This record gives sequence, C-alpha cells and structure tokens, in this order.
Amino acid sequence: HGEVFLKMAKQEVEFYDVKTKKKFKVTEYKIVEKSGRFFAVTKSPTGTYDCWHVVGKDFAQKNK
Repeated sequence: HGEVFLKMAKQEVEFYDVKTKKKFKVTEYKIVEKSGRFFAVTKSPTGTYDCWHVVGKDFAQKNK
C-alpha cells in the first residue's frame, strides 16, 4: 500500500514568502494556469494570503 501512496504524492515545492522573507517547502498546493504559464499555489504558513511559484508544463501535468 505504501508504494501506491508514494506514486500519488505530489512533488515537494519550495515557496518564498515575500512578507516574512522566508522560504518554506510543502507538498500541499494547487496548480494554476495563467496566460499560458503554470504556477504552484499554496497558503502562506504565517498568513491567509497565497504564495505562488512558477513551474514548468511537465511538472504541472505530473502534479495536478
């Protein structure tokens, strides 16, 4: 059962929180497409705002 979970888990992404000027890593995020570019979006660990990270098309498709 562990192998199935590992295959389904999203790849870890490092985000930068511009308000606290700190980096953090998460596996919980959503993929958003804007103007043909793909982004991983997650909530900031210290606030209610979103943090965005540019990702490639291949990464976006693998981690939807």
